[in-house]
Amino acid sequence: MPSENEHEQVYETRSPAWISLGIILVAFVALAGLGLAWSASNSAKDIRAASTNDIQAMKQTYDKNFDSVQARLDQTEKTNTDLQSDLSLVTKHLQMTQGALKKAREEAQQAREAASQELADMDSQVKDQLATKASTDDVKSVSGEVGVVRTDLESTKNDLNMARSEMGTLIAKNHDDIETLRRLGERDYIEFTIAEKNKPQKVGDVSVELRSADPKKNQCNLAIIVDDKRTEKRNRSVDEPIFFYAHGAHQPMEVVINQVGKGKVTGYLSVPKGVQQPATQGGN
Repeated sequence: MPSENEHEQVYETRSPAWISLGIILVAFVALAGLGLAWSASNSAKDIRAASTNDIQAMKQTYDKNFDSVQARLDQTEKTNTDLQSDLSLVTKHLQMTQGALKKAREEAQQAREAASQELADMDSQVKDQLATKASTDDVKSVSGEVGVVRTDLESTKNDLNMARSEMGTLIAKNHDDIETLRRLGERDYIEFTIAEKNKPQKVGDVSVELRSADPKKNQCNLAIIVDDKRTEKRNRSVDEPIFFYAHGAHQPMEVVINQVGKGKVTGYLSVPKGVQQPATQGGN
């Protein structure tokens, strides 16, 4: 039978195995804890490093954006300052322009007033001069009118000295009388000279032919052709009017012989006013 000492020895022999197992287990747990701690520590370091990098990137981005915003703000302030400066300059120029415009208006008004005054003075001077010269001009005008009246009176006297035909026309006896009749303007007059017998000569719209001439009796024979119609006028005396009508005319034409020479006669054709006639035919 084993003794008590043997039992104690057996117990002492078995006890270290459990302890070793416990120690091993504890060591394993400790190692696992250390591994987990180390892993956690590394993860924490990585997380801190990533966070630091992110923070640094965010800070750089922020700094960059801040610098950009600051630059824009500075540029905006500079632009605002420039605009204020330009606005001040424009305002100053506008004030100057308004002042110049006001001055120009005042000068224009003064110029208008001066011009109006000058025109008024000139008008007054002209009126004074006209009033001063009125009496002299009136005298000259009256003198001129008197001269015209005298001329008309002389012309009337000459008209009264002229004989009138049976048709009421005045009979001219020479070139001066013809000029007087022209000035009266009642009819048109064409002077002519026919120096060849039996040869029709164009005078105005008619033809006059000298058939014969008798200087001693101051008579002549004529043939007048008008509208292709020939009419003989025999034994016509000096200053005796010969009347004839053109086709469709209401007033007569008139031929007057003022001088009768040897184979030659001088006179004029009288045509109612308004009848167109060509230039004088023959010598005067």
